[in-house]
Amino acid sequence: MYGWGGLPFLRGAVRELRHLRPAMMSLIVIAVSAAFLYSASVVLGLGGDVFFWELATLIDIMLLGHWLEIRSVRGASQALEELTRLLPDKAHVLDAADKIRDVPLADVRPGDQVLVRPGEKVPTDGQVLEGVSALNEALLTGEAMPVEKREGDTVLGGSLNGEGSLKILVQKTGTGTYLHQVMDLVRKAQTSKSRSQSLADRAAFVLTLVALAAGAVTLASWLIVGETFAFALGRAITVMVITCPHALGLAIPLVVAVSTSLAARSGLLIRDRTAFERSRRVTALVFDKTGTLTEGHFRVARVWTFGHHTEDDILSWAASMERHSEHPIAKGIIRSAEERGLNLRLIQDFSSTPGKGVEAKIDGRRLSVVSPESLKAHGIGIPLNENLDEPLTVVYLLEEGQPIGAVGLADALRPESREAVRRLQSLGIKAIMMTGDNERVARWVAEELGIDDYYAGAIPQQKTRLVQELQRRGLVVGVVGDGVNDAPALVQADVGIAIGAGTDVAVESADIVLVKNNPADVLDLFSLARSTWRKMVQNLVWATGYNLLAIPLAAGVAVRAGIVLSPTLGAALMSASTLIVAINARLLKSPQLAAPT
Repeated sequence: MYGWGGLPFLRGAVRELRHLRPAMMSLIVIAVSAAFLYSASVVLGLGGDVFFWELATLIDIMLLGHWLEIRSVRGASQALEELTRLLPDKAHVLDAADKIRDVPLADVRPGDQVLVRPGEKVPTDGQVLEGVSALNEALLTGEAMPVEKREGDTVLGGSLNGEGSLKILVQKTGTGTYLHQVMDLVRKAQTSKSRSQSLADRAAFVLTLVALAAGAVTLASWLIVGETFAFALGRAITVMVITCPHALGLAIPLVVAVSTSLAARSGLLIRDRTAFERSRRVTALVFDKTGTLTEGHFRVARVWTFGHHTEDDILSWAASMERHSEHPIAKGIIRSAEERGLNLRLIQDFSSTPGKGVEAKIDGRRLSVVSPESLKAHGIGIPLNENLDEPLTVVYLLEEGQPIGAVGLADALRPESREAVRRLQSLGIKAIMMTGDNERVARWVAEELGIDDYYAGAIPQQKTRLVQELQRRGLVVGVVGDGVNDAPALVQADVGIAIGAGTDVAVESADIVLVKNNPADVLDLFSLARSTWRKMVQNLVWATGYNLLAIPLAAGVAVRAGIVLSPTLGAALMSASTLIVAINARLLKSPQLAAPT
Protein backbone atom coordinates (compact mmCIF):
# COMPACT_ATOMS: atom_id res chain seq x y z
CA MET A 1 0.00 0.00 0.00
CA TYR A 2 2.76 2.42 0.89
CA GLY A 3 5.15 1.63 -1.98
CA TRP A 4 2.65 1.08 -4.80
CA GLY A 5 -0.47 2.99 -3.74
CA GLY A 6 1.61 5.91 -2.53
CA LEU A 7 3.79 6.01 -5.67
CA PRO A 8 1.96 8.99 -7.33
CA PHE A 9 2.46 11.03 -4.17
CA LEU A 10 6.09 9.98 -3.77
CA ARG A 11 6.85 11.04 -7.34
CA GLY A 12 4.99 14.32 -6.87
CA ALA A 13 6.92 15.06 -3.67
CA VAL A 14 10.24 14.51 -5.46
CA ARG A 15 9.21 17.04 -8.14
CA GLU A 16 8.14 19.59 -5.54
CA LEU A 17 11.31 19.26 -3.49
CA ARG A 18 13.46 19.39 -6.61
CA HIS A 19 12.03 22.87 -7.29
CA LEU A 20 12.20 23.80 -3.58
CA ARG A 21 8.42 24.31 -3.54
CA PRO A 22 6.97 21.79 -1.04
CA ALA A 23 3.18 21.55 -1.35
CA MET A 24 0.39 18.97 -1.20
CA MET A 25 2.40 15.96 -2.36
CA SER A 26 5.17 16.63 0.14
CA LEU A 27 2.69 16.87 3.03
CA ILE A 28 0.99 13.60 2.06
CA VAL A 29 4.32 11.79 1.73
CA ILE A 30 5.51 13.05 5.14
CA ALA A 31 2.21 11.92 6.72
CA VAL A 32 2.07 8.42 5.19
CA SER A 33 5.83 7.90 5.63
CA ALA A 34 5.58 8.76 9.33
CA ALA A 35 2.66 6.33 9.70
CA PHE A 36 4.46 3.55 7.82
CA LEU A 37 7.86 3.92 9.49
CA TYR A 38 6.37 4.16 12.99
CA SER A 39 4.09 1.13 12.39
CA ALA A 40 6.99 -0.90 10.96
CA SER A 41 9.03 -0.02 14.03
CA VAL A 42 6.22 -1.28 16.30
CA VAL A 43 6.13 -4.57 14.36
CA LEU A 44 9.89 -4.88 14.89
CA GLY A 45 9.57 -4.44 18.67
CA LEU A 46 8.99 -0.77 19.49
CA GLY A 47 6.18 -0.29 22.00
CA GLY A 48 2.97 1.35 20.79
CA ASP A 49 0.08 0.90 18.35
CA VAL A 50 0.37 0.34 14.62
CA PHE A 51 -1.16 2.72 12.04
CA PHE A 52 -1.45 0.22 9.17
CA TRP A 53 -5.24 0.50 8.96
CA GLU A 54 -5.07 4.27 8.97
CA LEU A 55 -2.22 4.14 6.43
CA ALA A 56 -4.20 1.93 4.04
CA THR A 57 -7.45 3.91 4.26
CA LEU A 58 -5.54 7.21 4.07
CA ILE A 59 -3.85 6.20 0.80
CA ASP A 60 -7.13 4.81 -0.60
CA ILE A 61 -9.05 8.00 0.14
CA MET A 62 -6.23 10.20 -1.17
CA LEU A 63 -6.10 8.19 -4.41
CA LEU A 64 -9.89 8.37 -4.77
CA GLY A 65 -9.86 12.12 -4.14
CA HIS A 66 -6.97 12.54 -6.59
CA TRP A 67 -8.88 10.60 -9.26
CA LEU A 68 -12.09 12.61 -8.72
CA GLU A 69 -10.11 15.82 -8.83
CA ILE A 70 -8.40 14.86 -12.11
CA ARG A 71 -11.80 14.08 -13.64
CA SER A 72 -13.12 17.44 -12.51
CA VAL A 73 -10.07 19.31 -13.81
CA ARG A 74 -10.32 17.53 -17.16
CA GLY A 75 -14.01 18.37 -17.33
CA ALA A 76 -13.26 22.03 -16.64
CA SER A 77 -10.50 22.10 -19.28
CA GLN A 78 -12.29 20.18 -22.02
CA ALA A 79 -12.72 23.26 -24.24
CA LEU A 80 -9.80 22.27 -26.47
CA GLU A 81 -11.12 18.73 -26.88
CA GLU A 82 -14.55 20.09 -27.81
CA LEU A 83 -12.99 22.40 -30.39
CA THR A 84 -10.90 19.66 -31.99
CA ARG A 85 -14.03 17.53 -32.42
CA LEU A 86 -15.61 20.26 -34.54
CA LEU A 87 -13.51 19.31 -37.58
CA PRO A 88 -14.27 16.29 -39.76
CA ASP A 89 -11.61 13.66 -40.42
CA LYS A 90 -11.89 13.94 -44.21
CA ALA A 91 -12.90 16.44 -46.88
CA HIS A 92 -14.66 15.94 -50.25
CA VAL A 93 -12.09 17.45 -52.65
CA LEU A 94 -13.21 18.22 -56.24
CA ASP A 95 -10.83 17.75 -59.16
CA ALA A 96 -10.83 19.68 -62.45
CA ALA A 97 -13.70 17.50 -63.75
CA ASP A 98 -15.70 18.03 -60.54
CA LYS A 99 -15.17 14.41 -59.50
CA ILE A 100 -15.15 13.87 -55.73
CA ARG A 101 -12.38 12.15 -53.83
CA ASP A 102 -12.26 11.89 -50.06
CA VAL A 103 -8.88 12.90 -48.65
CA PRO A 104 -7.64 13.26 -45.05
CA LEU A 105 -8.08 16.78 -43.72
CA ALA A 106 -4.30 17.12 -43.27
CA ASP A 107 -3.84 16.73 -47.05
CA VAL A 108 -6.18 19.59 -48.01
CA ARG A 109 -4.31 22.60 -49.39
CA PRO A 110 -5.21 26.27 -50.06
CA GLY A 111 -6.65 26.56 -53.56
CA ASP A 112 -8.44 23.21 -53.40
CA GLN A 113 -12.18 23.11 -53.98
CA VAL A 114 -14.25 21.07 -51.53
CA LEU A 115 -17.88 20.03 -51.43
CA VAL A 116 -19.84 20.31 -48.19
CA ARG A 117 -23.05 18.31 -48.25
CA PRO A 118 -26.16 19.04 -46.14
CA GLY A 119 -25.61 18.22 -42.47
CA GLU A 120 -21.82 17.98 -42.78
CA LYS A 121 -19.17 20.08 -41.06
CA VAL A 122 -17.11 22.57 -43.05
CA PRO A 123 -13.56 21.12 -43.11
CA THR A 124 -11.56 24.37 -43.20
CA ASP A 125 -11.76 28.13 -43.79
CA GLY A 126 -12.70 29.23 -47.28
CA GLN A 127 -15.00 31.14 -49.62
CA VAL A 128 -18.27 29.95 -51.12
CA LEU A 129 -18.01 29.41 -54.89
CA GLU A 130 -21.45 27.91 -55.46
CA GLY A 131 -24.57 27.20 -53.44
CA VAL A 132 -26.66 28.74 -50.69
CA SER A 133 -27.07 27.34 -47.19
CA ALA A 134 -27.40 28.34 -43.54
CA LEU A 135 -24.43 27.47 -41.33
CA ASN A 136 -24.51 26.90 -37.59
CA GLU A 137 -21.50 28.72 -36.10
CA ALA A 138 -22.67 28.62 -32.47
CA LEU A 139 -19.68 26.71 -31.11
CA LEU A 140 -17.25 28.90 -33.04
CA THR A 141 -18.53 32.44 -32.63
CA GLY A 142 -21.38 32.11 -30.13
CA GLU A 143 -23.89 33.21 -32.80
CA ALA A 144 -27.09 31.40 -31.79
CA MET A 145 -28.94 31.68 -35.12
CA PRO A 146 -27.75 29.94 -38.32
CA VAL A 147 -25.95 32.34 -40.68
CA GLU A 148 -26.91 32.29 -44.36
CA LYS A 149 -23.97 31.88 -46.72
CA ARG A 150 -23.96 32.37 -50.47
CA GLU A 151 -21.47 32.94 -53.29
CA GLY A 152 -18.57 35.14 -52.17
CA ASP A 153 -19.17 34.72 -48.43
CA THR A 154 -16.49 33.45 -46.05
CA VAL A 155 -17.05 30.20 -44.12
CA LEU A 156 -15.23 28.89 -41.05
CA GLY A 157 -13.92 25.38 -40.59
CA GLY A 158 -15.95 23.55 -37.94
CA SER A 159 -19.29 25.22 -38.68
CA LEU A 160 -22.22 22.88 -39.35
CA ASN A 161 -23.88 23.05 -42.77
CA GLY A 162 -27.66 23.23 -43.03
CA GLU A 163 -29.86 21.96 -45.85
CA GLY A 164 -27.95 23.26 -48.88
CA SER A 165 -24.79 22.03 -50.62
CA LEU A 166 -21.80 24.35 -50.88
CA LYS A 167 -18.76 24.33 -53.11
CA ILE A 168 -15.96 26.05 -51.21
CA LEU A 169 -12.56 27.37 -52.25
CA VAL A 170 -10.07 26.53 -49.50
CA GLN A 171 -8.21 29.63 -48.30
CA LYS A 172 -6.62 28.58 -45.00
CA THR A 173 -5.57 25.25 -43.54
CA GLY A 174 -3.88 23.97 -40.39
CA THR A 175 -2.53 26.65 -38.06
CA GLY A 176 -3.88 29.45 -40.25
CA THR A 177 -7.55 28.64 -39.68
CA TYR A 178 -9.83 30.53 -37.35
CA LEU A 179 -10.50 27.43 -35.25
CA HIS A 180 -6.79 26.74 -34.73
CA GLN A 181 -6.22 30.35 -33.69
CA VAL A 182 -9.07 30.07 -31.17
CA MET A 183 -7.58 26.83 -29.79
CA ASP A 184 -4.18 28.49 -29.49
CA LEU A 185 -5.65 31.45 -27.61
CA VAL A 186 -7.61 29.17 -25.26
CA ARG A 187 -4.50 27.09 -24.57
CA LYS A 188 -2.37 30.15 -23.83
CA ALA A 189 -5.04 31.75 -21.66
CA GLN A 190 -5.54 28.59 -19.61
CA THR A 191 -1.83 28.12 -18.99
CA SER A 192 -0.97 31.77 -18.33
CA LYS A 193 -0.84 32.93 -14.73
CA SER A 194 -2.80 35.97 -13.75
CA ARG A 195 -2.29 38.19 -10.71
CA SER A 196 -4.92 36.22 -8.75
CA GLN A 197 -3.22 32.93 -9.62
CA SER A 198 0.16 34.18 -8.42
CA LEU A 199 -1.44 35.28 -5.16
CA ALA A 200 -3.06 31.86 -4.70
CA ASP A 201 0.24 30.09 -5.44
CA ARG A 202 2.05 32.12 -2.79
CA ALA A 203 -0.76 31.46 -0.31
CA ALA A 204 -0.57 27.70 -1.02
CA PHE A 205 3.19 27.70 -0.40
CA VAL A 206 2.73 29.58 2.89
CA LEU A 207 -0.03 27.14 3.89
CA THR A 208 2.33 24.20 3.26
CA LEU A 209 4.89 25.69 5.61
CA VAL A 210 2.13 26.35 8.15
CA ALA A 211 1.02 22.71 7.87
CA LEU A 212 4.53 21.41 8.48
CA ALA A 213 4.99 23.73 11.43
CA ALA A 214 1.54 22.91 12.83
CA GLY A 215 2.25 19.19 12.55
CA ALA A 216 5.52 19.52 14.43
CA VAL A 217 3.96 21.74 17.14
CA THR A 218 1.03 19.32 17.52
CA LEU A 219 3.35 16.33 17.96
CA ALA A 220 5.51 18.14 20.51
CA SER A 221 2.55 19.60 22.44
CA TRP A 222 0.81 16.26 22.99
CA LEU A 223 4.06 14.61 24.05
CA ILE A 224 4.71 17.42 26.52
CA VAL A 225 1.27 17.03 28.15
CA GLY A 226 1.93 13.32 28.60
CA GLU A 227 0.00 11.63 25.78
CA THR A 228 1.37 8.53 24.05
CA PHE A 229 3.55 8.89 20.99
CA ALA A 230 0.95 7.00 18.92
CA PHE A 231 -1.77 9.51 19.89
CA ALA A 232 0.52 12.51 19.30
CA LEU A 233 1.67 11.13 15.93
CA GLY A 234 -1.94 10.50 14.87
CA ARG A 235 -2.84 14.13 15.58
CA ALA A 236 0.26 15.41 13.73
CA ILE A 237 -0.50 13.24 10.67
CA THR A 238 -4.12 14.45 10.63
CA VAL A 239 -2.97 18.09 10.77
CA MET A 240 -0.63 17.66 7.80
CA VAL A 241 -3.18 15.77 5.73
CA ILE A 242 -6.16 18.02 6.43
CA THR A 243 -4.10 21.16 5.79
CA CYS A 244 -2.93 20.10 2.30
CA PRO A 245 -3.26 23.27 0.19
CA HIS A 246 -4.78 21.47 -2.78
CA ALA A 247 -8.09 23.31 -2.66
CA LEU A 248 -6.25 26.62 -2.45
CA GLY A 249 -3.96 25.65 -5.33
CA LEU A 250 -6.93 24.70 -7.52
CA ALA A 251 -9.16 27.62 -6.50
CA ILE A 252 -8.00 29.88 -9.35
CA PRO A 253 -6.82 27.50 -12.15
CA LEU A 254 -10.16 25.70 -12.31
CA VAL A 255 -12.10 28.96 -12.60
CA VAL A 256 -9.63 30.13 -15.27
CA ALA A 257 -10.13 26.94 -17.28
CA VAL A 258 -13.92 27.16 -17.10
CA SER A 259 -14.18 30.89 -17.83
CA THR A 260 -11.76 30.70 -20.77
CA SER A 261 -13.70 27.90 -22.45
CA LEU A 262 -17.02 29.65 -21.79
CA ALA A 263 -15.63 32.85 -23.29
CA ALA A 264 -14.41 31.06 -26.43
CA ARG A 265 -17.82 29.45 -26.96
CA SER A 266 -19.48 32.85 -26.51
CA GLY A 267 -17.33 34.63 -29.09
CA LEU A 268 -14.94 36.27 -26.61
CA LEU A 269 -11.30 35.39 -27.28
CA ILE A 270 -9.07 36.20 -24.28
CA ARG A 271 -5.48 36.96 -25.23
CA ASP A 272 -4.40 38.39 -21.84
CA ARG A 273 -5.78 36.92 -18.60
CA THR A 274 -4.67 39.88 -16.48
CA ALA A 275 -6.50 42.34 -18.73
CA PHE A 276 -9.58 40.09 -18.61
CA GLU A 277 -9.55 40.29 -14.80
CA ARG A 278 -9.11 44.09 -15.01
CA SER A 279 -12.16 44.40 -17.25
CA ARG A 280 -14.47 43.93 -14.27
CA ARG A 281 -13.16 47.29 -12.93
CA VAL A 282 -13.55 49.32 -16.14
CA THR A 283 -15.19 52.68 -15.43
CA ALA A 284 -14.90 54.27 -18.90
CA LEU A 285 -15.27 52.52 -22.25
CA VAL A 286 -14.00 54.36 -25.33
CA PHE A 287 -15.49 53.32 -28.68
CA ASP A 288 -14.15 53.98 -32.14
CA LYS A 289 -17.01 55.08 -34.42
CA THR A 290 -16.54 53.72 -37.92
CA GLY A 291 -16.89 49.95 -38.04
CA THR A 292 -17.50 49.69 -34.30
CA LEU A 293 -20.57 51.74 -33.42
CA THR A 294 -21.44 52.03 -37.11
CA GLU A 295 -21.44 49.36 -39.81
CA GLY A 296 -18.50 50.91 -41.66
CA HIS A 297 -20.22 51.24 -45.04
CA PHE A 298 -22.72 53.62 -46.62
CA ARG A 299 -26.45 52.98 -46.67
CA VAL A 300 -29.21 55.10 -48.18
CA ALA A 301 -30.92 57.02 -45.38
CA ARG A 302 -33.24 59.29 -47.40
CA VAL A 303 -34.45 59.74 -50.97
CA TRP A 304 -35.92 63.03 -52.26
CA THR A 305 -37.92 63.64 -55.46
CA PHE A 306 -38.22 67.01 -57.21
CA GLY A 307 -41.00 66.08 -59.61
CA HIS A 308 -43.54 63.39 -60.40
CA HIS A 309 -41.11 60.47 -60.05
CA THR A 310 -41.28 58.06 -57.08
CA GLU A 311 -38.48 57.42 -54.58
CA ASP A 312 -38.09 53.93 -56.00
CA ASP A 313 -37.61 55.39 -59.50
CA ILE A 314 -34.87 57.74 -58.27
CA LEU A 315 -33.05 55.00 -56.37
CA SER A 316 -33.42 52.44 -59.18
CA TRP A 317 -32.00 54.80 -61.83
CA ALA A 318 -29.13 55.87 -59.59
CA ALA A 319 -28.25 52.25 -58.72
CA SER A 320 -28.42 51.22 -62.40
CA MET A 321 -25.70 53.72 -63.24
CA GLU A 322 -23.62 53.23 -60.10
CA ARG A 323 -23.26 49.45 -60.51
CA HIS A 324 -20.36 50.13 -62.87
CA SER A 325 -18.53 52.11 -60.17
CA GLU A 326 -16.38 50.87 -57.26
CA HIS A 327 -16.85 54.01 -55.15
CA PRO A 328 -18.15 53.40 -51.55
CA ILE A 329 -21.13 55.71 -52.24
CA ALA A 330 -21.98 53.69 -55.34
CA LYS A 331 -21.86 50.44 -53.39
CA GLY A 332 -24.15 51.92 -50.75
CA ILE A 333 -26.74 52.96 -53.35
CA ILE A 334 -26.65 49.53 -55.02
CA ARG A 335 -26.91 47.69 -51.68
CA SER A 336 -29.95 49.73 -50.63
CA ALA A 337 -31.65 49.20 -54.00
CA GLU A 338 -31.15 45.45 -53.70
CA GLU A 339 -32.54 45.46 -50.16
CA ARG A 340 -35.67 47.20 -51.44
CA GLY A 341 -36.00 44.59 -54.20
CA LEU A 342 -35.75 47.18 -57.00
CA ASN A 343 -35.03 46.11 -60.58
CA LEU A 344 -31.94 47.68 -62.13
CA ARG A 345 -32.31 49.07 -65.64
CA LEU A 346 -30.21 48.53 -68.74
CA ILE A 347 -27.94 51.47 -69.44
CA GLN A 348 -26.12 52.80 -72.52
CA ASP A 349 -23.25 55.19 -73.17
CA PHE A 350 -21.94 54.98 -69.59
CA SER A 351 -19.19 57.40 -68.61
CA SER A 352 -17.54 58.25 -65.30
CA THR A 353 -15.62 61.34 -64.23
CA PRO A 354 -13.62 60.87 -60.99
CA GLY A 355 -14.70 63.32 -58.30
CA LYS A 356 -17.71 64.52 -60.32
CA GLY A 357 -20.08 61.62 -61.01
CA VAL A 358 -21.41 59.17 -63.58
CA GLU A 359 -23.59 59.57 -66.66
CA ALA A 360 -25.56 57.16 -68.88
CA LYS A 361 -28.70 56.69 -70.96
CA ILE A 362 -31.66 54.79 -69.48
CA ASP A 363 -34.74 54.22 -71.64
CA GLY A 364 -33.52 56.94 -73.96
CA ARG A 365 -33.08 59.51 -71.17
CA ARG A 366 -29.75 61.16 -70.44
CA LEU A 367 -29.28 60.79 -66.67
CA SER A 368 -26.38 61.55 -64.37
CA VAL A 369 -25.50 61.18 -60.69
CA VAL A 370 -23.36 64.06 -59.40
CA SER A 371 -22.13 65.65 -56.18
CA PRO A 372 -23.30 69.04 -54.81
CA GLU A 373 -19.90 70.47 -55.75
CA SER A 374 -20.52 69.49 -59.36
CA LEU A 375 -23.87 71.31 -59.30
CA LYS A 376 -22.17 74.44 -57.98
CA ALA A 377 -19.43 74.19 -60.59
CA HIS A 378 -22.06 74.19 -63.36
CA GLY A 379 -24.07 76.98 -61.80
CA ILE A 380 -27.03 74.75 -60.98
CA GLY A 381 -28.96 75.65 -57.86
CA ILE A 382 -28.91 73.11 -55.04
CA PRO A 383 -32.50 72.09 -54.23
CA LEU A 384 -31.78 70.96 -50.66
CA ASN A 385 -30.73 72.96 -47.63
CA GLU A 386 -27.18 71.81 -46.83
CA ASN A 387 -27.83 72.07 -43.08
CA LEU A 388 -29.78 68.82 -42.87
CA ASP A 389 -30.85 67.32 -39.54
CA GLU A 390 -28.70 64.27 -40.28
CA PRO A 391 -25.04 64.32 -41.39
CA LEU A 392 -25.76 62.81 -44.81
CA THR A 393 -23.62 62.55 -47.93
CA VAL A 394 -25.99 63.70 -50.70
CA VAL A 395 -25.75 62.97 -54.43
CA TYR A 396 -28.16 64.35 -57.04
CA LEU A 397 -29.86 62.61 -59.97
CA LEU A 398 -30.09 64.88 -63.03
CA GLU A 399 -32.10 64.50 -66.22
CA GLU A 400 -30.78 66.56 -69.09
CA GLY A 401 -28.86 68.63 -66.54
CA GLN A 402 -31.80 69.36 -64.23
CA PRO A 403 -32.20 67.82 -60.70
CA ILE A 404 -35.07 65.34 -60.51
CA GLY A 405 -34.11 63.68 -57.23
CA ALA A 406 -31.45 63.18 -54.59
CA VAL A 407 -30.12 60.34 -52.45
CA GLY A 408 -28.76 60.88 -48.92
CA LEU A 409 -26.34 58.29 -47.56
CA ALA A 410 -24.93 57.73 -44.10
CA ASP A 411 -22.69 55.26 -42.34
CA ALA A 412 -25.49 53.31 -40.66
CA LEU A 413 -25.46 52.81 -36.89
CA ARG A 414 -25.25 49.23 -35.74
CA PRO A 415 -28.63 48.17 -34.33
CA GLU A 416 -26.90 46.89 -31.17
CA SER A 417 -24.96 50.10 -30.44
CA ARG A 418 -27.75 52.04 -28.72
CA GLU A 419 -28.59 49.14 -26.38
CA ALA A 420 -24.90 48.57 -25.62
CA VAL A 421 -24.45 52.23 -24.59
CA ARG A 422 -27.59 52.21 -22.46
CA ARG A 423 -26.62 49.05 -20.59
CA LEU A 424 -23.07 50.27 -20.01
CA GLN A 425 -24.42 53.44 -18.43
CA SER A 426 -26.77 51.38 -16.24
CA LEU A 427 -23.66 49.61 -14.89
CA GLY A 428 -22.05 52.94 -14.03
CA ILE A 429 -19.59 52.85 -16.95
CA LYS A 430 -19.06 56.05 -18.98
CA ALA A 431 -19.53 55.54 -22.74
CA ILE A 432 -17.12 57.72 -24.77
CA MET A 433 -16.64 57.90 -28.55
CA MET A 434 -13.48 58.94 -30.38
CA THR A 435 -13.45 59.28 -34.15
CA GLY A 436 -11.41 60.76 -36.96
CA ASP A 437 -14.67 62.01 -38.52
CA ASN A 438 -15.75 65.66 -38.42
CA GLU A 439 -17.49 67.40 -35.53
CA ARG A 440 -20.94 67.41 -37.17
CA VAL A 441 -21.00 63.68 -37.81
CA ALA A 442 -19.52 62.87 -34.38
CA ARG A 443 -22.10 65.06 -32.60
CA TRP A 444 -25.00 63.46 -34.49
CA VAL A 445 -23.84 59.89 -33.69
CA ALA A 446 -23.24 60.79 -30.02
CA GLU A 447 -26.72 62.30 -29.71
CA GLU A 448 -28.38 59.38 -31.49
CA LEU A 449 -26.73 56.80 -29.21
CA GLY A 450 -26.76 58.80 -25.98
CA ILE A 451 -22.96 58.79 -25.68
CA ASP A 452 -21.66 60.53 -22.52
CA ASP A 453 -18.80 62.30 -24.29
CA TYR A 454 -17.16 62.34 -27.72
CA TYR A 455 -13.98 63.52 -29.43
CA ALA A 456 -13.98 64.33 -33.18
CA GLY A 457 -11.13 64.65 -35.66
CA ALA A 458 -8.88 62.38 -33.58
CA ILE A 459 -5.80 60.98 -35.32
CA PRO A 460 -4.08 57.86 -33.82
CA GLN A 461 -1.67 59.88 -31.64
CA GLN A 462 -4.54 61.97 -30.29
CA LYS A 463 -6.53 58.82 -29.48
CA THR A 464 -3.62 57.56 -27.40
CA ARG A 465 -3.32 60.90 -25.59
CA LEU A 466 -7.07 60.83 -24.93
CA VAL A 467 -6.78 57.43 -23.26
CA GLN A 468 -3.82 58.66 -21.19
CA GLU A 469 -5.80 61.72 -20.09
CA LEU A 470 -8.74 59.57 -18.98
CA GLN A 471 -6.34 57.33 -17.03
CA ARG A 472 -4.81 60.40 -15.32
CA ARG A 473 -8.32 61.28 -14.17
CA GLY A 474 -8.40 57.99 -12.26
CA LEU A 475 -10.59 56.05 -14.70
CA VAL A 476 -9.96 52.42 -15.64
CA VAL A 477 -10.19 52.68 -19.41
CA GLY A 478 -11.30 50.09 -21.94
CA VAL A 479 -11.02 50.79 -25.69
CA VAL A 480 -13.09 49.08 -28.41
CA GLY A 481 -11.83 49.49 -31.97
CA ASP A 482 -11.30 47.76 -35.28
CA GLY A 483 -8.83 49.73 -37.39
CA VAL A 484 -5.10 50.30 -37.75
CA ASN A 485 -5.60 53.81 -36.33
CA ASP A 486 -7.05 52.24 -33.15
CA ALA A 487 -4.04 50.01 -32.45
CA PRO A 488 -2.01 52.54 -30.36
CA ALA A 489 -5.06 53.31 -28.20
CA LEU A 490 -5.78 49.58 -27.75
CA VAL A 491 -2.24 49.09 -26.44
CA GLN A 492 -2.43 52.13 -24.13
CA ALA A 493 -5.80 51.14 -22.62
CA ASP A 494 -6.14 49.15 -19.41
CA VAL A 495 -8.25 46.72 -21.47
CA GLY A 496 -7.96 46.71 -25.28
CA ILE A 497 -10.92 45.11 -27.07
CA ALA A 498 -10.85 44.49 -30.83
CA ILE A 499 -13.88 43.96 -33.02
CA GLY A 500 -13.27 40.60 -34.73
CA ALA A 501 -13.72 41.80 -38.30
CA GLY A 502 -11.09 44.47 -37.71
CA THR A 503 -7.60 44.53 -39.16
CA ASP A 504 -4.93 42.07 -38.06
CA VAL A 505 -2.99 44.96 -36.49
CA ALA A 506 -5.95 45.91 -34.28
CA VAL A 507 -6.58 42.30 -33.26
CA GLU A 508 -2.91 41.71 -32.45
CA SER A 509 -2.84 44.90 -30.34
CA ALA A 510 -5.87 43.91 -28.27
CA ASP A 511 -6.20 41.95 -25.04
CA ILE A 512 -9.64 40.54 -25.95
CA VAL A 513 -11.32 39.96 -29.34
CA LEU A 514 -15.09 40.16 -29.93
CA VAL A 515 -15.60 37.58 -32.68
CA LYS A 516 -19.15 38.57 -33.68
CA ASN A 517 -18.38 42.25 -34.44
CA ASN A 518 -21.14 43.24 -32.06
CA PRO A 519 -20.34 46.10 -29.64
CA ALA A 520 -23.03 44.77 -27.26
CA ASP A 521 -20.81 41.72 -26.68
CA VAL A 522 -18.65 43.90 -24.45
CA LEU A 523 -21.47 43.54 -21.90
CA ASP A 524 -21.01 39.76 -22.07
CA LEU A 525 -17.30 40.33 -21.43
CA PHE A 526 -17.90 42.44 -18.33
CA SER A 527 -20.57 40.02 -17.09
CA LEU A 528 -18.23 37.02 -17.44
CA ALA A 529 -15.30 38.92 -15.85
CA ARG A 530 -17.41 39.82 -12.82
CA SER A 531 -18.83 36.29 -12.48
CA THR A 532 -15.31 34.85 -12.80
CA TRP A 533 -14.02 37.14 -10.08
CA ARG A 534 -16.88 36.15 -7.76
CA LYS A 535 -16.06 32.46 -8.28
CA MET A 536 -12.39 33.08 -7.58
CA VAL A 537 -13.21 34.91 -4.36
CA GLN A 538 -15.68 32.19 -3.29
CA ASN A 539 -13.08 29.48 -3.85
CA LEU A 540 -10.34 31.38 -2.04
CA VAL A 541 -12.63 32.13 0.90
CA TRP A 542 -13.65 28.48 1.14
CA ALA A 543 -10.11 27.13 0.78
CA THR A 544 -8.70 29.43 3.48
CA GLY A 545 -11.74 29.43 5.78
CA TYR A 546 -11.84 25.64 5.74
CA ASN A 547 -8.27 25.50 7.06
CA LEU A 548 -8.93 27.99 9.84
CA LEU A 549 -11.50 25.55 11.26
CA ALA A 550 -9.87 22.28 10.22
CA ILE A 551 -6.36 22.79 11.63
CA PRO A 552 -7.40 23.28 15.29
CA LEU A 553 -9.81 20.30 15.11
CA ALA A 554 -7.14 18.12 13.53
CA ALA A 555 -4.66 19.14 16.24
CA GLY A 556 -7.11 17.92 18.87
CA VAL A 557 -8.39 21.08 20.58
CA ALA A 558 -11.81 19.44 20.96
CA VAL A 559 -10.57 16.13 22.37
CA ARG A 560 -12.19 16.77 25.76
CA ALA A 561 -15.52 17.29 23.96
CA GLY A 562 -15.11 13.86 22.40
CA ILE A 563 -14.22 15.16 18.91
CA VAL A 564 -11.15 13.38 17.55
CA LEU A 565 -10.36 13.48 13.84
CA SER A 566 -8.49 10.43 12.59
CA PRO A 567 -6.02 10.69 9.68
CA THR A 568 -8.57 8.87 7.49
CA LEU A 569 -11.30 11.39 8.27
CA GLY A 570 -8.81 14.19 7.72
CA ALA A 571 -8.03 12.81 4.25
CA ALA A 572 -11.73 12.56 3.45
CA LEU A 573 -12.34 16.17 4.52
CA MET A 574 -9.35 17.41 2.53
CA SER A 575 -10.57 15.62 -0.61
CA ALA A 576 -14.09 16.94 -0.04
CA SER A 577 -12.83 20.53 0.19
CA THR A 578 -10.98 20.10 -3.11
CA LEU A 579 -14.10 18.72 -4.81
CA ILE A 580 -16.21 21.58 -3.47
CA VAL A 581 -13.79 24.06 -5.08
CA ALA A 582 -13.89 22.11 -8.37
CA ILE A 583 -17.69 21.85 -8.43
CA ASN A 584 -18.08 25.55 -7.61
CA ALA A 585 -15.83 26.43 -10.55
CA ARG A 586 -17.93 24.24 -12.86
CA LEU A 587 -21.06 26.18 -11.82
CA LEU A 588 -19.78 29.26 -13.64
CA LYS A 589 -22.35 30.03 -16.34
CA SER A 590 -22.04 31.29 -19.89
CA PRO A 591 -22.09 35.09 -20.06
CA GLN A 592 -25.44 36.71 -20.69
CA LEU A 593 -26.02 40.31 -21.63
CA ALA A 594 -25.38 42.12 -18.38
CA ALA A 595 -28.46 43.52 -16.70
CA PRO A 596 -28.47 46.57 -14.41
CA THR A 597 -27.49 45.74 -10.83
